[in-house]
Amino acid sequence: MSPTLQKQRTRLDVAAPWISTLARFGLAGIFLAAGLLKVVDPQSSVQAVRGYELLPESLVTIVGWAVPFVEIALGLLLAAGLFTRLVGVLCAALLLVFIAAVISAAVRGLTIDCGCFGGGGMVGIGETTYGPEVIRDIGFLWLALWLVWKPRSRFSLDHADQEEIE
Repeated sequence: MSPTLQKQRTRLDVAAPWISTLARFGLAGIFLAAGLLKVVDPQSSVQAVRGYELLPESLVTIVGWAVPFVEIALGLLLAAGLFTRLVGVLCAALLLVFIAAVISAAVRGLTIDCGCFGGGGMVGIGETTYGPEVIRDIGFLWLALWLVWKPRSRFSLDHADQEEIE
């Protein structure tokens, strides 16, 4: 192995726990904010789910009520640093669903607010922001995938993760 490659790996090994810590706390804040903004007005969350026109009406209310609590749970687990890789996988899966739903709404010509951070439902023509929403969620997805790849981070309650860093 070349000395340059060894240096790069060493730098990555040193930086990865800090990058993972930033990714973990960043995603925790995002999921907590999204969940808390929705949980205070669950009917708006239900209306946002309904606006996508993807689920049968029998599931709309259940999903609308569940999503904020799932987001809050994921955010709390990330903040604590518990089950980081698994939570990263769950966050990535949820973000892929969100991205697919927004793209689906755009392709079908729906004019809705994504409801990502509260609100949601129908909006006027020209008031949609699908492109920026997808780009933003892809950025969040990269953070989640980083945590799947490199879950070890600082200030984590995952004891096994701490032992490998030190």
